[in-house]
Amino acid sequence: MLIRTGYNLRFETEAPVPMLALLHVRPERQGDLQTPEILQTEPRVPVQTYIDHFGNVCSRLVLPPGSTTLSADFVIADSGKPDAVDLDARQVPVEELPNDVLQFLFSSRYCEVSKLADAAWDIAERTEPGWGRAQAMVSAAHERIQFDYMKASTEHTARSAFDQRFGVCRDFAHLAITLCRAVNIPARYCTGYLGDIGIEPVDYPMDFSAWFEAYLGGRWYTFDARHNTPRIARIVMAHGRDATDTALTTQFGAAKLAHFHVHTDEVADTDLSRPPNETALPQTKLD
Repeated sequence: MLIRTGYNLRFETEAPVPMLALLHVRPERQGDLQTPEILQTEPRVPVQTYIDHFGNVCSRLVLPPGSTTLSADFVIADSGKPDAVDLDARQVPVEELPNDVLQFLFSSRYCEVSKLADAAWDIAERTEPGWGRAQAMVSAAHERIQFDYMKASTEHTARSAFDQRFGVCRDFAHLAITLCRAVNIPARYCTGYLGDIGIEPVDYPMDFSAWFEAYLGGRWYTFDARHNTPRIARIVMAHGRDATDTALTTQFGAAKLAHFHVHTDEVADTDLSRPPNETALPQTKLD
């Protein structure tokens, strides 16, 4: 299947503001791109890219004073298959985990493992280690939180979402990640595109989405605590310990987000010879 996706973000600034942006698809998916994925700016400013320590494609730019728009529009191919499920996937003992996976057992800014350890082990006692235990944590987060788009907050942590029982997709992910880590299942936060493809449309504005991956059976599996069911057409942009590591944009100065729009739609076909961002500035890669 083919998916046309992208975004349009406008920022207002009074002075030059350096910015980092995680708005590209992960390197593992770039081979699926059918048209160029270019971060376009208006007015045109230089954009440099590098790979961060989580393997994400990170852009660097400086917003000039005034109004600056960041946008992209591209087509990507997808298998159309739902998230993989392996009911027999084993929980890897901590002593057998790869070194680079261990970091996804620790507490992080939004995932306070020690504060939810008792709740997590109460759930774990009713399950066997492995896929079933991870799924129990996902179901617990799904049932605990009520989705409320109007109550999104960058201050909300896994513990506060657990206590207040409302949140958005990032809060579902943070809570499930924290519960998994508390019972020694490595879990990493993911952000990306997940449109209303293969389901009935929902009555919420289109946005970037958040989910997570758990390390079971020697590989990473996708879990989604908000929807609690395998989905199709998921396009990952960034991995990290939590939303801090995968922030769409990080500004080093005052920059007001004045406009936000995301689109993600299945398309039957497209003119692949037509570049969707014909006026984009070339990007340079940092060493």
